Amino acid sequence: MSDIVYIEYRFTVKPKEPASDILIAELGEAGFESFVEEEDDVLAYIQKTDWSSDILDDIYILGNSNFEITYQYKEIAQENWNATWEQNFQPIIVDDVCMIRAPFHEKIQVDYDIVIEPKMSFGTGHHETTHMMLQHILQLDVENKTVLDMGSGTGVLAILAGMRGATNIDAIDIDNWCYLNAKENVARNNMDFISVYEGDVTLLKDKKYDLIIANINRNILLADLPSYAKCLNKGGVLLLSGFYTEDLEMISQKCTELELKFEKNLERNNWVAAKYVN
Repeated sequence: MSDIVYIEYRFTVKPKEPASDILIAELGEAGFESFVEEEDDVLAYIQKTDWSSDILDDIYILGNSNFEITYQYKEIAQENWNATWEQNFQPIIVDDVCMIRAPFHEKIQVDYDIVIEPKMSFGTGHHETTHMMLQHILQLDVENKTVLDMGSGTGVLAILAGMRGATNIDAIDIDNWCYLNAKENVARNNMDFISVYEGDVTLLKDKKYDLIIANINRNILLADLPSYAKCLNKGGVLLLSGFYTEDLEMISQKCTELELKFEKNLERNNWVAAKYVN
């Protein structure tokens, strides 16, 4: 995969919030794979093969007069990605018990030490949605449970579930780079019992889980919720994130139609991570 070339966009965003979150969400739907947030800038990456010169034409926030957003872009070879994210990726600690760090960060004493080399994959724990999903998992009893991490990115959520005692875990992502990266991170954290797959919701046929984790985006969640409901065991838990506060009612209504009961949600900077039970 050394011949893969990415396009790096550098967006300068003023004011930063909430514009940067909206921008990242829109870019994600347009096909951008990974993001790095700096003090004033947002870096966004997309494979050159998925890029076109008009890719930003439908990014609504770029035309919003409430924000000043300028940008420039350049090609970046995949092998240069590590140098880019090492300059920006800082370790995080979730609820004082879970640390997400890179291999070059110093280990400290926590209950759950997760080593992630994200490369071009989403899921370092820095984004609000990943952070809240980690919090949800920390609050659940997953001992000996079957778990699905849908849209797994780096595999960080599946890895935490494994560290907390889940014994049968599937991690699925449609992106080949995420699939390969998750396999690396699963091995790096000695979670070899986690099965990593490349694909989409069609892989769920005849599968059953006690816990389903899906941190994707609103439209994909709405489309795939019926499949999640079919796969969720009675008494099982569904964790959903990747959408905004204003989308919660729409997501919950769909879950209600599928006989999934809303239990609670977490919020960070207008992002939501909601818990439903079967």
